[in-house]
Amino acid sequence: MRFKFLLIFLMISFSSFALAAEPAFKSGETIRYTVKQGFLKVGNATLEFKGETTLDGKTLDLIVFTAKGIGFFDEERIYIDPVSFLPFRVIRTLDIPGERSKIQEDYFPDQELIQVTKEMGGKTTVQKIEKKGAVDNIYGFIYRYRLKADLKSVDVFEVNLPTVDVKIKKVKEVEFNAGSKMYRAALMRSVPEKYSIWFDVSEKRLPLRIAGAIGMANTVMTMLGVDDK
Repeated sequence: MRFKFLLIFLMISFSSFALAAEPAFKSGETIRYTVKQGFLKVGNATLEFKGETTLDGKTLDLIVFTAKGIGFFDEERIYIDPVSFLPFRVIRTLDIPGERSKIQEDYFPDQELIQVTKEMGGKTTVQKIEKKGAVDNIYGFIYRYRLKADLKSVDVFEVNLPTVDVKIKKVKEVEFNAGSKMYRAALMRSVPEKYSIWFDVSEKRLPLRIAGAIGMANTVMTMLGVDDK
């Protein structure tokens, strides 16, 4: 009888622990990065998970990426479905040499369509891109990877972006220093070669380094630290 009560107690305790387990990230998390081109630091960036918001009557999650430095500013406000982490709308403000623009991408998966509205130099243009299947966003993919525990053993991910479809493959695990702290990291690379991402292999799955995500040549972001609110 004593053993039976002990077994029940352990089962209840384990269930409570599982329910109380911390998610890989939560609203208010801000990841800080240094931005380099080659060996030269050109700026800083932040990746923020803002959490739940409402847009066009829909309940969505908001991710905000901001990069800035001498001569450039890049902000993406990415509104994603809270379950699939696929984009509903992306609003990008870009100010780089030769281009100052605002770009809005609206996703209509039921119509297999992406509408891109671009404001630049006082002119507005609208482009419609036909795209079959689920269309991703690189930051939406990063957060979905971090959230889904069942992805840990998967080595290849198909990521369909608006203008290119890639497969992101796990290349190897390495020791990686970020923010003066050593991590065990999984190096992921896309085919065709467009992105490289180093993910912390702990339960947080922090994106320690991201290469190729900013609209500038040979740009690499390396994590400096994480702020949780």
